[in-house]
Order: sequence, then structure tokens, then C-alpha cells
Amino acid sequence: MVALQHAHNPSPESQFRAAVRSGDFLVTAEVMPPKGGDPSHMLTMAHTLKGRVHGVNITDGSRAVMRMSSIAAAVLLQQNGVEPICQLACRDRNRIALQADLMGAYALGIRNVLALTGDPVKAGDHPDARSVFDLESVRLLQVIRQLNHGFDLHDRPLPNQPTDLFAGAAVDPQSRSWSGLQRRFERKLAAGAQFFQSQLVADFDRFEKFMTQIAAGCDRPILAGIFLLKSAKNAQFINRNVPGVQIPDEVIQRLANADDPLQEGMKIAAEQVQAARQLCQGVHMMAVRREDLIPQILDLAGIPPLTAPTPAGVAD
Repeated sequence: MVALQHAHNPSPESQFRAAVRSGDFLVTAEVMPPKGGDPSHMLTMAHTLKGRVHGVNITDGSRAVMRMSSIAAAVLLQQNGVEPICQLACRDRNRIALQADLMGAYALGIRNVLALTGDPVKAGDHPDARSVFDLESVRLLQVIRQLNHGFDLHDRPLPNQPTDLFAGAAVDPQSRSWSGLQRRFERKLAAGAQFFQSQLVADFDRFEKFMTQIAAGCDRPILAGIFLLKSAKNAQFINRNVPGVQIPDEVIQRLANADDPLQEGMKIAAEQVQAARQLCQGVHMMAVRREDLIPQILDLAGIPPLTAPTPAGVAD
């Protein structure tokens, strides 16, 4: 029976959680689960991030596109020595399924969760799917806090021990509604968010305003979203299709004039990392399908490799 007891024993603190508590400059990155049963490409991309990031986000049906379960993909990362931050969206699950998945993820060794409402299905590859949205991100954070205290959503005790999940939330400093941004941020703080990862930051003046007027004194790390722009066409596509984001004309022109647009995009991302370092406690790196370039971007930005040892119980 000894082999069955590991899930019930307290686990060592995760690398990401320890770095948050230590006040380190945090670096996270994002990878997408596969669209199919072979995770080899995802694992290859994640492996390039070992020693450079504190955690790797696994997306959960981002843009409402069907992909492998974020929990299954997060477990695969964990088995390969990469600490996951498992995204969990409310779009596809009711409150019973959300609680079940949170307990299951914890039993499988997942410790970091990013609570999300989820993108509308009309934006994705199954626009005729039925949305659930029984809860949204603030309520999901409250659920996680309840489970961590040993109770379900209706205050009934959990007979088989509480969870100990480290919950974070998303924030969009580019939001057009300043009052709405402040209200949602404060509600997520009150619901128990322990860290915030931002959507793509294109306007650093506005991000600085967010940090000084809304996030100041919150005592929770904010990680600025840094997106690798691969070309002027890529930047223009984002301007057309990502609500609330406006890549500045001068950035698009830099990419258009560059002999090597991808290399120029890496330089721009590195400059943004440096700018974020002056304003907040971390960066969340997004380089869709080119996650292998993130270490080079961090090198250009002067961010050294991590020196913290691999946590006990995580394969190297």
C-alpha cells in the first residue's frame, strides 16, 4: 500500500511559489498543448525553457480552439522536469467539473493554477459548441480558496483532505475601461489571487499607470505579458484581431524595415523585458510556436539563468 500514499503526503514548495515568496524577479512562459495525442513538440519546446523560467503555463482551450487537456499536458511537463502553471477556464465546465478537476490536478502533483473565465466559443474552431460559464474567474478563485481550506463550494467539509493550490489570475492593463479594470483586479485580489499574469502589453506608459494607480501596494507579483512579434504582418494581424491591443506604428515600422524581422522582434521583446523590469516583479513570455527563442530573448534582456535547485520530487 506504500505506493498509494504519495498523493496524501505534503509536497515540497514549488519553485514558482518559492520564488514568489522570496520576491525574485519572476519569469514564466507559455506553451500550447498539442492538437492530437502526440505531446513531443510541446515537450521539446518546454525543455528549451528549463533553467530559464520559474514556471511554464499550459493553456486551456485558448481562443476557444480545441487542444489536449491542460491538466494532462501539465502532468506531462511535470514528469519531464518542467514546473507547470495549469490554466483552468470556466467556459467548458460547470462547478462540479471545475472542483473535480482541481482536486484531480492536485492529486496528480499540480500545484500552480491560473484561474480564467475563458474565451467565447464563437472565436474558436467549434463555434457551434455550447458554452457553460457556470462560474467565472473570480468565483473560480473563491472555489480554489475553499478547497484549500478543506471545504467545497457549498461549505461542506472535504473528508479526504484539503488541496494546497497556488492560484493566480489574468489581468489586462490595456483594457479600455479603467474603472472596470480596477474593479476586476480588486475582486480577484479579494478572492485570493496570489499572482497576476498580464495579457500582451503594447503600451508601457499605460502599464506604468496601471502599476502606480491600481496595482500599487497590492503585495502580489504582477508579470507583464511580453509577446514575440515575428514580422510587421504578425503585428498588424494582432492589431486587427486582439481586442484592446494596439501595437504602435513605430514598432511595426521597425519590423517592416528590418533585414531580419524575427531577429528585430526578439530585440523588441528584450527591450520590453527590460522596461517591465523597472515597473513590476516579472514577465510572462509568449512566443507562439517559437518558445525555443525565449532563452535568447532573456539573454538579450540581461536576465540570467535561474540558480535555484530543482525542487525535490521533480525529475530533472
